[in-house]
Amino acid sequence: MTTLPPTPLGTVLITGGSSGLGAATVEAVRAAGGTPLVLDRVAPVDGVAHRLVDLADSAAAEEAVTELVGESGGRLHGVFTAAGIDSCGPLDGVSTKDWERVLFVNLLGTAAVARAALPLLKATGGRLVTCASTLGIKAVGDATAYCASKFGVVGFTRALAAETAGQIGVTLLIPGGMQTSFFDGRDEQYKPPPDAKLNDPANVAAAVVFALSQPAGCELRELVVCGSTEGSWP
Repeated sequence: MTTLPPTPLGTVLITGGSSGLGAATVEAVRAAGGTPLVLDRVAPVDGVAHRLVDLADSAAAEEAVTELVGESGGRLHGVFTAAGIDSCGPLDGVSTKDWERVLFVNLLGTAAVARAALPLLKATGGRLVTCASTLGIKAVGDATAYCASKFGVVGFTRALAAETAGQIGVTLLIPGGMQTSFFDGRDEQYKPPPDAKLNDPANVAAAVVFALSQPAGCELRELVVCGSTEGSWP
């Protein structure tokens, strides 16, 4: 039985690449010999080629993908949509603007980046990894916006995988809680408890690189990656 070698990473576009899981994936892509590109509202600290963009603006997000890849050689081999936000609270306690912004960034921003990247990925036989959440398959109270957005990412990714089968690789990543700044600034009731065993984002980034490195014709359709005792899954 012949095992196909992993695919070289090439150029990988990462949304939310200036912090958290996105920044960890930038480092993992570099360590694996790839070239990271970043879309974020904040510039990366280490000079990675990037575009400053608000992913809540779909048109701006699509334009940023085209411009950044064009200025970086015009070829794209992978995309990871790590960017995400939350606005915790009961439905009638979160403003309409804040509630909708969660969907604009998490779901519509993911779709906009994928849409702009699709012809570039088809040209290289590249791969897209989307970032959902364990709260994309499990609902909790005071998280209607986040759950709606991440359930949407799950459905979007599964549909896109079916639509593009044989053209590009599509993987749905479902991470549990991680040791990042994602929970900073929340009311205490919406933060993980002090004894929560959250995952190191570097572990999740390694899974992203593994998915992006699969040989042609081999698909990792869905990955759940979480701390072994962290309670958001199953």
